[in-house]
Amino acid sequence: MTDAYFGDLGGLVLAQSIATAAYIVAALLFILALAGLSKQESARRGIVYGIAGMTIALVATLVLVVASGMLLTSGATLGLTLLVVAILVGGAIGLWRARVVEMTGMPELIALLHSFVGLAAVLVGWNGHLYAEGIAPELVGIHHAEVFIGVFIGAVTFTGSIVAFLKLSARMSSRPLMLPGKNLLNVGALVLFVALTVWYVITPELWLLIVVTLLALALGWHLVASIGGGDMPVVVSMLNSYSGWAAAAAGFLLNNDLLIVTGALVGSSGAYLSYIMCKAMNRSFLSVIAGGFGIEAPRTGDEEQGEIHETDAGAVASLLRDARSVIITPGYGMAVAQAQYPVADLTKRLRERGVTVRFGIHPVAGRLPGHMNVLLAEAKVPYDIVLELDEINQDFAEADVVLVIGANDTVNPAAAEDPGSPIAGMPVLHVWEARNVVVFKRSMASGYAGVQNPLFFRENTRMLFGDAKERVEDILRAL
Repeated sequence: MTDAYFGDLGGLVLAQSIATAAYIVAALLFILALAGLSKQESARRGIVYGIAGMTIALVATLVLVVASGMLLTSGATLGLTLLVVAILVGGAIGLWRARVVEMTGMPELIALLHSFVGLAAVLVGWNGHLYAEGIAPELVGIHHAEVFIGVFIGAVTFTGSIVAFLKLSARMSSRPLMLPGKNLLNVGALVLFVALTVWYVITPELWLLIVVTLLALALGWHLVASIGGGDMPVVVSMLNSYSGWAAAAAGFLLNNDLLIVTGALVGSSGAYLSYIMCKAMNRSFLSVIAGGFGIEAPRTGDEEQGEIHETDAGAVASLLRDARSVIITPGYGMAVAQAQYPVADLTKRLRERGVTVRFGIHPVAGRLPGHMNVLLAEAKVPYDIVLELDEINQDFAEADVVLVIGANDTVNPAAAEDPGSPIAGMPVLHVWEARNVVVFKRSMASGYAGVQNPLFFRENTRMLFGDAKERVEDILRAL
């Protein structure tokens, strides 16, 4: 052994110590990022914490790779080159997508990003099988279990996220796939996975890894394809959780503490978010996996249930002039029309006239948790007038005018009044209790859950058809 070797070895030990310390700091920043993102007021600060944590993690990893390369080859290694290229290419693509994506495209973009995490976990798992060297004999079984479970979770996340992307981007029908005995297929796949895991731990054959990869890819596709459009916000948070656990599995295989901690944070927070979403829809997680909203039932669809009352911008402006209390309930239609900016202008104009204006946000409004909150914050709507369902629901009865802008399923009275409705029991905004309701809508088509809305045919409801942004601008001119 030469002095240079021991010098490089000492440098590697020092680099590992620095990397470990940096990973701890990064993990703390990720925790602070999650805490910051829990409130609108601190969301920007939370994002800064997350960026700082990831930057520290990448730099620490680079330092560790450089030190390892100096020990192994006394110079730069191919691994370092590939790592730098991957960071540059990935960073460039990320910056480009961040600049060009519209808020309406965020749900499908997030689903697509989840698929990358799943694919990475699959590749790491396969690498762990093909290059399993230097493992202590007493840890071989644990390593094999890590490989198998990591590949399974990653593959399910990959194809599930791809299907979610296709559904959210309207490249695939939002209706649920109804295969005969679909629940038995899901349970059977899980039982088979457990049996294959035991088999692989005992005899780690390559063909077993191939079988579980194909099984998981099929299961991920079937799980999300079987879920109806009304449950897509839950699907997004569910896939977020899956991607976290996939990252944690990759961390175990790579012996990377930061990946383990970060994956656990993402997995647990995604699971809790899924719980919140399910509670907001009066659903259980298992019922979502079993199919969710969108399953056809009697008295649903696009059939009309009475006579509608159409209105125009001038008449709505007259209602708003005489109003003392106005509540606005936005939905995905507002995002599609990019109407948040004129809505913010309308809010400002009404408040200047002394009208009390508030926003009622349903937890699953849009196709992404927090979608409406982000849109309104982007348009500079004050945080203190943006209220959640449980904060605003009791006030609808006292409101003079409610403006339903692009919302549908989240304001559907059938959820509260029709036990036979597919969305029966789902907590909704009780907009129909207001003195006057104005619904901004492009057409009379049913919402994303495929359920007709009796609100449109109520005596106190007026339908304002057309693009939401244009109609709000018309109202502003009329005011």
